[in-house]
Amino acid sequence: MSTSKGPTLAVLPVTKGEGPASGLQVLQPSGWPMPKGYANGMAADGRLIVTGGVIGWDASNVLADGFIAQVRQTLENILAILAEGGAKPEHLVRLTWYVVDIEEYLANLKALGKVYRETFGAHYPAMALVQVVRLVEKAARVEIEATAVVPR
Repeated sequence: MSTSKGPTLAVLPVTKGEGPASGLQVLQPSGWPMPKGYANGMAADGRLIVTGGVIGWDASNVLADGFIAQVRQTLENILAILAEGGAKPEHLVRLTWYVVDIEEYLANLKALGKVYRETFGAHYPAMALVQVVRLVEKAARVEIEATAVVPR
């Protein structure tokens, strides 16, 4: 009986010029197509920073108006939490997005990409997208959990 070892795994630096010293690596199985806007996997060594579910409200608990505005505020809120822990967007290894309407998400991909790059730059960690019936805050359209690893 023969057993397959599966695809060979390529380990890529997160960004050009950043090597293992950054503590983060993109995991890309060889022969797999390169994902667009996310990574298949990440490897990291360092101090872990984890957020709860973050939504698009400001410091006064006022939700931004509309899906894209809520995404922008949510990403900015994640930036603020990361900064509290001494992390930056390039330390992100995973984002889990919860949306109440996947069609709304898909219809806004171009605007989402623009908001994402304006907030986090061109760093794309492993990501998952889940449609949910609703979020705790009834008017919230999106909630995102983030995991970052700050190199030692």
